[in-house]
Amino acid sequence: MTDRREPIFNAPAAVVTLIVLFTAIHIGRSFLPEEADLEVLLRFAFIPARYDEASQYFSELASFGAGPKIWTFLSYAFLHGGWTHLLVNSICMLAFGSAVAWRFGTGRFLLFSGLTAAAGAATHLALHFGQPTPVVGASAAISAHMAAAMRFVFQAGGPLSALRSHDRAAFSAPAEPIGKALRRPQIIGFLAAWFGANLLFGLSGGALTGDDANVAWEAHIGGFLAGLLLFPLLDPTPREREPSAPEDAWAETLRQDVAGPHDGGRGDRGRSTPDN
Repeated sequence: MTDRREPIFNAPAAVVTLIVLFTAIHIGRSFLPEEADLEVLLRFAFIPARYDEASQYFSELASFGAGPKIWTFLSYAFLHGGWTHLLVNSICMLAFGSAVAWRFGTGRFLLFSGLTAAAGAATHLALHFGQPTPVVGASAAISAHMAAAMRFVFQAGGPLSALRSHDRAAFSAPAEPIGKALRRPQIIGFLAAWFGANLLFGLSGGALTGDDANVAWEAHIGGFLAGLLLFPLLDPTPREREPSAPEDAWAETLRQDVAGPHDGGRGDRGRSTPDN
């Protein structure tokens, strides 16, 4: 007999590694003198004033060279404003990032996370160009994890469906077309709660974590929307097809039914199914 029990701590290595890295960086910063920690923020946090030559802070930020203009689109995600901020992000990444990492695999998951973190920073830059407040945290990438997980966890066979496989096969259920997914009550409720929470962040000035650093809700929105757009491009699982009209489904069935007598005896092996 084989032991089918799951380990108590079961999360993808990529997610665990990122959380350990976030924590190690935060612990390391806690031992730095205040001036040294400020220099870390100036070098690695995302600061919109870095890109505005008219800003009174531009010359000071430019003294760090051109590199931070590039790498801070990603490096800001590895810094956190406090222990509460780090804890909340770690829990959310375990919950949603794990689902996406099981489905995507390590390489695609890290690429997806990096691109959506950059998209969150770019969104914040567009709306707060020239402002000096540093932006830190992995929330934009985690928002993208939420958007991606939303595409497959609620549907039939997915991890949160009633009829699901009790192993990792549930994370490989074909994703529904976005139009069909957005008609699901679970997804409608999830979107309402998610956007409502971020509206609350906006109205409260982004200070709900109780930490000093600014957790920009605009970056959350940018990451979430980027996650929706990138999911079908990086998803390795073939997607579920949805006919655009009932007559399309009838026509497809008719083509399959009549293909045999006219395919030279090749049957289905001689036909390819277009990828939706």
